[in-house]
Amino acid sequence: MAKNNNNGAVVDVPEKIKGTAKKVYNKILAEEKPSLSFPIRALTNVRYSPKSGFFEIGNSKKVRTLTYNTVKSFAQALRMMAESKRLVESDDFATKREIYYISKNWEEARFDEQPESDTVMDDIEAMFYVNREQLGFIPEEKGGEVAGRLAIIDQDQETGKKLRIDCTKFGSGAYSIPIRVEDLEFETEAEFILVIETSGMFQRLVKHSFWKTANCVLVSMGGVPTRATRRFVRRLSEAKKIPVYAFVDGDPYGICNIYRTLKVGSGNAAHVNQYFCVPNATFLGVTPQDVLDYDLPTHPLKDVDIKRAEDALKNDPFILHYKQWQNALRQMIKMGKRAEQQAFAAHGLNYVLETYLPEKLANPKKFLP
Repeated sequence: MAKNNNNGAVVDVPEKIKGTAKKVYNKILAEEKPSLSFPIRALTNVRYSPKSGFFEIGNSKKVRTLTYNTVKSFAQALRMMAESKRLVESDDFATKREIYYISKNWEEARFDEQPESDTVMDDIEAMFYVNREQLGFIPEEKGGEVAGRLAIIDQDQETGKKLRIDCTKFGSGAYSIPIRVEDLEFETEAEFILVIETSGMFQRLVKHSFWKTANCVLVSMGGVPTRATRRFVRRLSEAKKIPVYAFVDGDPYGICNIYRTLKVGSGNAAHVNQYFCVPNATFLGVTPQDVLDYDLPTHPLKDVDIKRAEDALKNDPFILHYKQWQNALRQMIKMGKRAEQQAFAAHGLNYVLETYLPEKLANPKKFLP
């Protein structure tokens, strides 16, 4: 069964799997050692393309050849592909956790721990240059939440009729982003999308209807944003041609993991970053300069924070491309301090929405790239 890729291209996953299996079979018939080739999924094998705006996978590959020492891992990859083919052809899906338990029926090829099955799943995804949802596998992780000036057009799963979901009508709650967002349509007059790291800050802005006064859409990332969250924000931003501003903690993790993953993707998933990142996102804050300008309470940088920042300055293609980010991280290291979003509460619980955000939003050209 052919599936639409995230860019609209048709991908016949079962045929890809059958083609790979046939090559393995023919090698065995010829009494030759079959092998499987996978792109190396690491920051060392990606490049940052300013033109495209995201991390692209490099040419380095790892080859798994069937030998006495690789029998189990080779069999696990083939069994995983067979399960994917079955799921896609039956229009079904399995969670990553369910696949781990399904493998308990694979005798000697079973996985002992879920991280093992997750790794094989990611290898297959990268080998075929598709995303795991196209393989019939879905994550356990929950998507982000959305509130504000946005109506989402979805479909009733039983009748196929269109459903209009008004994100201003959830009261003290919010719309939960589904795992698959490709078929959603959007209606909005919002001026921008504000993506927020912490659920607590998101709830404060929802509680006081910040989306109404600022005319925006609020999206909670809840830490490192899921693929579905990133894809949702990307599609909404491009469909309605509105900018995306990120509001995260002022620490190396917030910058080098959460924001960087939102904007350009990750080294581990570089083969699908072109779909699951938001290249037009910019960094509103919390910046190191904000700590000084707004006299924020801080915490000392931990050794792990310093290492993360120094590693980014040496090895991260995204950070290395932007002088502004190099300066910001060096400033943070020199200060030896990190600040959370909630630190603005020292000036009053609503200072962040009454003073900080309005002042920052008035000067988007000063945001970090």
